Amino acid sequence: MSRVDGAVLVLNSLYQAVQVTGVQRAFRLFYAGRARAVASDFVSYDFDNWCDLAPRAGDLVIHTPTRRIRIPHVIQLVYYDRLPNREVRFTRRNIFYRDKNRCQYCGQVFPQKQLNLDHVVPRSRGGGSCWNNVVCACIPCNTRKGSRTPEEVGLRLVRVPRKPAGHPMLRAKWIGPCPEQWRTFLDEAYWNVELSDEVVGPDS
Repeated sequence: MSRVDGAVLVLNSLYQAVQVTGVQRAFRLFYAGRARAVASDFVSYDFDNWCDLAPRAGDLVIHTPTRRIRIPHVIQLVYYDRLPNREVRFTRRNIFYRDKNRCQYCGQVFPQKQLNLDHVVPRSRGGGSCWNNVVCACIPCNTRKGSRTPEEVGLRLVRVPRKPAGHPMLRAKWIGPCPEQWRTFLDEAYWNVELSDEVVGPDS
């Protein structure tokens, strides 16, 4: 099997998203019978049935000596139905993801290299380094605000910062645009639990 880079969304047996993993790992779980592929119409397939599906235009595939196999965007763990609670780590990357690379003062979206993290209530005023007080800010807004509060310089937050609910993409080593095929399972309206870093066991 040739090496393929990418990411696959992992669901538990109740169709709830629990993790993002690499293509190689997803295929090992799939081939071993520990997971099933889930198509966009919610039909699930075991490995043999999935291999019978012909690749379509635009599909990413894995090449074996005898066939071309479509890479599933989503797999479902057959025997895993838990959603353990665990803290979402307070990290720079996770704040960027929560705020979607949008400056929380001017509302513009920027590349991460053009963003800073800002304490809404400055640390010199007793503001803490926590989910409820740290936001993405573009360099001009961050410079304008300085060590003052937003109100003192006429800035308003786009939204009140809060600790995010658990979300598998916050924990993924891969980070990028959310594939369309994942969106049904990552709808934030249904997402109110926090997730563990690893749910499918060590690599084998």
